[in-house]
Amino acid sequence: MRQHIDFSGREYIYEYPPYSPQDLRRREGSILAARLMINAALTAPFAGGVSHVEAELVYGQDEQEQIARKMEELAYTNKVWEEMFKYEAVMVRESDAVIFLGSRMAEDNPLDAGCGMCGGKPDCSYFYERKKTKCGMVDTTDRRSEALIRGPLCTARVNDLGYAVGSALWLAARLFVDSRPFTSVGLAGLKMGYCKNSGLVVGIPLAALAKNPYVDINPDYHLINMTKILENTRKQYITPRTVTTFDYRKWIPRRKEEE
Repeated sequence: MRQHIDFSGREYIYEYPPYSPQDLRRREGSILAARLMINAALTAPFAGGVSHVEAELVYGQDEQEQIARKMEELAYTNKVWEEMFKYEAVMVRESDAVIFLGSRMAEDNPLDAGCGMCGGKPDCSYFYERKKTKCGMVDTTDRRSEALIRGPLCTARVNDLGYAVGSALWLAARLFVDSRPFTSVGLAGLKMGYCKNSGLVVGIPLAALAKNPYVDINPDYHLINMTKILENTRKQYITPRTVTTFDYRKWIPRRKEEE
């Protein structure tokens, strides 16, 4: 204990400006919370007792920007989810970190319980008849696919992933960290190679900000958000200065009531 006798420090923490020293200190707490959320996910119950959920934690301005841009790219592949994907891409940019949770077995190693939860006969035939198999093993080496998710998936394994996501969110709520699971974030992560052994991935952005970034958003949120508004404000402030400039050393314009 003697070596810690002089242990002391002082840290200033505030959320603005983004990525400033005081904001980075704040984000450190969010990253710690994210690691604990992953612990909660990995200890969630699994059917058969076999763990198959893997996780990746991503943070940093460049890394989150890459995820957001992949989401915007996917947005234009389907008109139904275009606005949703573009709005949620902004949320990724405004987050402190992103957790990816994936199931390593949903695509190629079903529970084999004959439960019929996948919608087929209660013998797993619906799953195996639609897969390339040999000796009862599913061959996933051909990863070419026009679909975003290569199905069918074992529903029992998907349910397990749901328990893992729920456990992570439960802990986030108790740590007072805002978080929300997104299919859009998970699909972008899957396409980018996060949780590379999984056939299904869920993305969970999280943030410890005064205002929850995942609710109460504006219409056209991809255009009307804090970053865009600040950039436009800079233009509205700086450009007029170059037009109405004066030499303050010689003359400062004043209102009549001030004269």
